[in-house]
Amino acid sequence: MSASSSTVAVYIGAYSTEVDAAKAHDLVSIRIGGLKALTNFHVRCYSKDMDEMRRMSKWDYICAVRGKGSTHTSKVNYIVRRGQPYLWVPENDMHNVNTIIDERGSFAVASPFPGPLGALLKSLKKLPPRIALSGDVLPLKEEKAKSLAEKLQEVKVSEQKAIKEFSYTVSGVLSSSASRTSRSDNLQGLLGDNERYTVYRFKTRSCTFIDVHGGTFDVDVQDLETSKADPLAQFSARIIDGINQSKARRTALMLFCFVYKDVNAKDVYVTSIDRKGFDVLAKVTSPALKDGIGDHQWKEFRFMFKDEAKDVEMFFSQLVEMEEEVINKVSASSGLN
Repeated sequence: MSASSSTVAVYIGAYSTEVDAAKAHDLVSIRIGGLKALTNFHVRCYSKDMDEMRRMSKWDYICAVRGKGSTHTSKVNYIVRRGQPYLWVPENDMHNVNTIIDERGSFAVASPFPGPLGALLKSLKKLPPRIALSGDVLPLKEEKAKSLAEKLQEVKVSEQKAIKEFSYTVSGVLSSSASRTSRSDNLQGLLGDNERYTVYRFKTRSCTFIDVHGGTFDVDVQDLETSKADPLAQFSARIIDGINQSKARRTALMLFCFVYKDVNAKDVYVTSIDRKGFDVLAKVTSPALKDGIGDHQWKEFRFMFKDEAKDVEMFFSQLVEMEEEVINKVSASSGLN
């Protein structure tokens, strides 16, 4: 929540109840504006606090009041539509109290690594790349929330139709994934009547990209708002896990490293995919140690497609083409043709 002095907003913390937040607002307002300040409760309710107010400077008192509050965090459902994040918060969540009092908020978005890849990266102490946003959390009016729900219903139906029409190759990879939940399943949870939500629009003021090593990179908010979703995004987690669960496809990835990167890989996992290609983490031989015995290390490689993949089918079409190409090259060099 915040208390205003002229045109300056002063953040004084987040609170568990509206009453606690209102009292904190009153205390700071009285210290800044005196006994004539606009308060939620009568000033005589704070007679016991007056001595402390007089002993401390305005800023010290604000900090003291802020220290009595707490910051609430929770996992929320979200979608990004045309570069604009929307949040679905359960009606009984404390955020629905805090956002009434203070509209400022922060929002972190990450795609957790599924299946065996997650265990590997955890052992290497690598975190999923993520986006950190800060901005204003603004409740959507009922008619706008209803309109957004209708759009999501259309997205859900469209995605379910696409899944039914996938080729055998795509369906096989998706079914191999340990994660069987699709985006349409998650949307059904939001659109169903099992739990009531309050819908918010997140007005982004700053955006930071954080890579797996913890490096931070500022992203222009305008670029975020005008960006288009990658056509593979809604299926990326299941595609990555489906490929990594397949021994045959991971063997093909080892051949990719040998043919395209001139590297002998003992094991390979896909870490990310997009319309232009995919990234892998390969276990390769590290420089020889002093005693001449080699060791292994995990190294990142990027493989690019000849053409951008406009959809999931085109992604797999080019992946299969690359698999056939490396198999033919290895067979030819070994005299097996």
